[in-house]
Amino acid sequence: MTRVNLITGFLGSGKTTLLCHLLAARPQNETWAVLVNEFGEVGIDGALLADRGATVKEIPGGCLCCVNGLPMQVGLNLLLKNKPDRLLIEPTGLGHPRQILKMLQAPAYQDWLQLNATLTLLDPRQLADPRITANENFRDQLAAADVIIASKRDCWNRQDRQRLTDWLQQSQPTRPVAETEFGRIPLHLLDAPHQPRELPLPHHHHPAVPASGVAALRLEGGARWRRSLNQTRGYSACGWLFDGDTRFDSAALLAWAQQAQVDRIKGVMHTAEGTMRINGEAKALHSETSAVSPPDSRIEIIHSHQTDWNRLQSALLKCRLR
Repeated sequence: MTRVNLITGFLGSGKTTLLCHLLAARPQNETWAVLVNEFGEVGIDGALLADRGATVKEIPGGCLCCVNGLPMQVGLNLLLKNKPDRLLIEPTGLGHPRQILKMLQAPAYQDWLQLNATLTLLDPRQLADPRITANENFRDQLAAADVIIASKRDCWNRQDRQRLTDWLQQSQPTRPVAETEFGRIPLHLLDAPHQPRELPLPHHHHPAVPASGVAALRLEGGARWRRSLNQTRGYSACGWLFDGDTRFDSAALLAWAQQAQVDRIKGVMHTAEGTMRINGEAKALHSETSAVSPPDSRIEIIHSHQTDWNRLQSALLKCRLR
């Protein structure tokens, strides 16, 4: 029977970094799988996690909480078919956990999976942003948590810790709270039990992804690159996909990402030095170079304010090497 954990948290709370740590700490005698959903349609997390020792399936272009049907079931069934020891499910940071938890507890999966703790990441710096604290998904993700992970401790200041302390006192969660930095948590937290809770229905609906939508955007017809846009409830995503022969100037690319000043940015890009992985948000941008070469380059931005995507695109195209 496959042990299953839901890994939730609002945009920029550190879910991808946590997943990378968990996969690196995976016991050598266990097989793990990851089902990941992204708000944007380009699909970045699949590339970020591709060489971490687990089977990865992604459902881009919406959120699992609103799918409640074929795309979620197809991705889940494909992974469970191989009977992994553990399955980690990461919904988009704009997603609501209720529908996913309901599906995982359906009678059809009772002989296939064991639902363990839902881990919800909370970056205390987000508590200073009323746009985030007023967001229903932010609140409901925390309400659904079996374990709360107070993330990015290395970035906190005194005010951030006080906000966390105040929030814990006000919310009085009867659940474990673990502080972490760089996504490092003990593996035993994954085996904490799931506690069923009555969660409110989400008040929103994303456009449904296609029925076959368990893979990210692809290039067609010899195109060298393409752009994709997605939008809902005050957030917009813009992603770019480039063919495998396109190379970028790494310094120019990093400067572009830093100057974008957006809520969330992720990318896996071919450069002259190797594959650059970019993962960050408005407060911090992280990058690393890997020798593993994916078949293409892809980068995606999510922002909550009106954005001139054409201006950002023009600057990004200038980062290409001739």
